[in-house]
Order: sequence, then C-alpha cells, then structure tokens
Amino acid sequence: MKSILLIVQLAFGFGLFFCATVPAYPHGGGLDAYGCHNNRKAGGYHCHRGPLAGQSFALQDEMLRKLVSERPAADTKEKGK
Repeated sequence: MKSILLIVQLAFGFGLFFCATVPAYPHGGGLDAYGCHNNRKAGGYHCHRGPLAGQSFALQDEMLRKLVSERPAADTKEKGK
C-alpha cells in the first residue's frame, strides 16, 4: 500500500513539474538574420533587433530598402574616424 501511494505521489509530482515548466520555455521567435519577422496575424513585417528594431514595414523588401539606404551613412562615419 505504501509503495502504491509513493508511486502516485511521484507521478503527481512529475506531472506538476512538467505542467509548470512547459509553458515557461521561450520560443525562438522566428526572427530572420535582420532580427525581423512577418506578423502572421495582423500582416506586415517588423523588427525586434538590429538597426531597425521597433520599426514596422509592409513587406520585407521595404525593410531591406531602408536598411540599404541607411548603411552607407554608417560606413561613412566609421571611415571618418
């Protein structure tokens, strides 16, 4: 009888452990190399990391155009040092 109670307690304990830890695992977020991703629910494309963090765009192409247009200015500043 004691062994059955021990087994039930262990099973309950492991069940609680796995239920409590599974939702806590972070997901990768699906960010691309630019730190951005498509918003599947609302549409559009936005960035969480990188030089365009916090900005939203209609398409990835729009983000790439902005990234390319800002890059020469940053390169020029570094060469002037």
